[in-house]
Amino acid sequence: MTATPADFPITPLLPDIRASLAAHPRLVLEAPPGAGKTTQVPLALLDAPWLEGRKILMLEPRRIAARAAAQFMAQQLGEPVGQTVGYSIRFESRTSAATRIEVVTEGILTRLIQDDPELAGIGAILFDEFHERHLAGDLGAALALDVQGTLRPDLRLVVMSATLDGERVAQWLDAPRISSPGRSFRVRIEHPPARAQETLEQHLARTVRQALAENDGDVLVFLPGRREIARAQTVLGHTLDEAIELVPLHGELSLAEQQLALGAAEPGTRRVVLATNVAESSVTLPGIRAVVDSGLAREPRFDPNSGFTRLETVAISQASADQRAGRAGRVAEGTAYRLWPQSRRLEPSRTAEIAQAELSALALELAAWGITAGSCSDLTWLDPPPPGALAQGRELLTALGALDADGRITALGRRMLALGATPRLAAAALRAPEERRALVADLLALTEARSPLRGEQARTDDFRVRVGALHVWRDRRGGGSHAGADAGALAAIEQAAKGWRRRLDLRTAASGVPDSHAVGDLLVHAYPDRIAYRDAGNPLRYTLANGRGVRLHEQTALLGEPWLVVLDLRHEARDSLVLAAAPLDPRTLEAEFPQRFARARVLRWNEARGAVEAFEERRFGAIVMERRSVPVQPADALPALLAAVRSRGLEVLPWSDAARRLRLRIQALRGWMPELDLPDVSDAALLATLEDWLAPYLAGKRGLDALGADDLSQALAAMLGYGQRQQLDTQAPDQWLAPSGQHRRLEYAPDEPPVLAVKLQELFGLADTPRVGGGRVPVTLHLLSPAGRPIQMTQDLKGFWERTYPEVKKELKGRYPRHPWPDDPWTATPTHRAKPRGT
Repeated sequence: MTATPADFPITPLLPDIRASLAAHPRLVLEAPPGAGKTTQVPLALLDAPWLEGRKILMLEPRRIAARAAAQFMAQQLGEPVGQTVGYSIRFESRTSAATRIEVVTEGILTRLIQDDPELAGIGAILFDEFHERHLAGDLGAALALDVQGTLRPDLRLVVMSATLDGERVAQWLDAPRISSPGRSFRVRIEHPPARAQETLEQHLARTVRQALAENDGDVLVFLPGRREIARAQTVLGHTLDEAIELVPLHGELSLAEQQLALGAAEPGTRRVVLATNVAESSVTLPGIRAVVDSGLAREPRFDPNSGFTRLETVAISQASADQRAGRAGRVAEGTAYRLWPQSRRLEPSRTAEIAQAELSALALELAAWGITAGSCSDLTWLDPPPPGALAQGRELLTALGALDADGRITALGRRMLALGATPRLAAAALRAPEERRALVADLLALTEARSPLRGEQARTDDFRVRVGALHVWRDRRGGGSHAGADAGALAAIEQAAKGWRRRLDLRTAASGVPDSHAVGDLLVHAYPDRIAYRDAGNPLRYTLANGRGVRLHEQTALLGEPWLVVLDLRHEARDSLVLAAAPLDPRTLEAEFPQRFARARVLRWNEARGAVEAFEERRFGAIVMERRSVPVQPADALPALLAAVRSRGLEVLPWSDAARRLRLRIQALRGWMPELDLPDVSDAALLATLEDWLAPYLAGKRGLDALGADDLSQALAAMLGYGQRQQLDTQAPDQWLAPSGQHRRLEYAPDEPPVLAVKLQELFGLADTPRVGGGRVPVTLHLLSPAGRPIQMTQDLKGFWERTYPEVKKELKGRYPRHPWPDDPWTATPTHRAKPRGT
């Protein structure tokens, strides 16, 4: 069946697209918004000979776009949706046996490939708006390439986008590129500056009024999320003429509300459409002549420090800004008003979600595909998943029971995939008792949605309040809502809850107020690492099962609860702030997680006592539930003593002067004569090898004060072999025998020659400077007067005798007449004494 496409900019390229796919199984198609690629390319391929009557799957990243694309194509064919053209999105499907083009969202595509890797009955997959780089889209493309390369070489793959690095994608796919110039009118770019003390809503309202005054037609406003849309709707409602219709457009609207936003305005009516980035591409908004762009979007960001994914408001990329501006030039010349300074530089393109997302869902999909290695090198990725985030995701899946110890998917893991929830929530749903499965459906909907609470209630950290708000709204059959809750948000959550009830094969919904621990007892299966136990000394502080600390805010609604499961928090340097949690019954932990309870003997260093303490602890994960003091066994103390030395540093040890000098001599000779292979006795090396050199001398001791200075010297000396010790005493001696017959100490310092302080008279007859280190290092002589005061520093004793000694003799002979000052120091007798009386 062939459809006749309307006059779209893509129309002249349709024969080239068909010819390219006839000759090559992959294609990259670049076309700007409004070119018609989304709706015209699938129709043009319906009668392609290589398709052989099979189905075309087209991936749309957003549900609104999927519905809209299917409806538009069906209208072109003069059919209702669900005949030749249908769609499948989460909790909703309109297809039939006659469907040849099926528009699906990203998760649906992954399920289709996982359930039938041969993709029987499917001849082509089109990836629309691939530039959005959603995680599920990247995974779907990688899996489709794998299928094409191993099982289905006849499968056609087309990657389509408006703003895409086409050359890079074409190299990744090894595919030809076709580009459409599109059809758009000139768009004037304005940057109206914000005024002093002006809020974003005020700046936006003023700019919308300017856009309506300077342009015909409708105005499209881009805002980051539903909350900002609601605020803007309130402000604009007070400042615009009543004839101006305000229309919200975001993913949480009902189908009827979405269709209203996508339809044309009534004749003579102007509209201001307040949209999230869902309106950037794929959907067509008729009548738009001006765009007001906040330059912001809300995107998920995974924080590896807290283990939480949060929606963050971020600056858009330049590619997104260009695409948003292009919406103003679809039907005539238009204007784009950007609410940021013209001097601000944006990132060129959007960062792929795979680079900044929590990857447990991806890891589960890969395990189902048979990939357990950390590199994922079995698949061809445009951007591979970061190994660290992927490993973290696999650790979570193992804790949830979705992967076994070898990283293979378990039966529970396959059931979790089939359910379609995130791994955490799927684990909670599938482990719930039968009588609480209806409540689980509500929890799935509530945890995936933004909080429906408003005003003061929005600040509560008790997640049960959201459950109560939903049940009150439901029990009143939507005729009223819980005080402080948004009825529209609750209606959207109820729609999602109905979908989950269908998935869980439930006929009735939960109602009334659950008992105090019901919510927490169910969610522990989703967040076993976020189970929290209150600290004994601080009722606002808790320890998580993963070892991290968290705290409740001062106005918490959860004060006094000993056990919590934490659903959301804000990461902070010390203790993160709990944003949403629910109490739980500790008996649930005993029943559901008996393997996570353990008793252990724990050793701890007591700083005040300078000794080791021993305890027996009962733990749940990292949470200490019970602790009692027990006697310290000698064998137990050694690891704690070594740990104390490592944490406090080597200075905690009883270093004598002899031990310090020995270290300096060893380290000096190690540098001068590396061939002797002396041990490294630097701080870092000694701390790293405590078990080798210090442990034997700490064995049997319970405190560091039991280690004597002699013990420490012996421990150092024992690091040297017999031959090394002889070489040390010869080549880096502690003392030097002066010509006077007296032993004088050599002082060693890091990276310096040793220093010898000696009276000048003791060196008579010595011609050359003493040397150490196999004769490689001259000693620095500190020559002293008879009174021990410095006269000269030198490493050239011979030069001193020849040039400096006559002047020294002349100056000091009168001051020290009882000491010898010979004219010829070369032949004089060295002495450390004064001349005898009468001489």
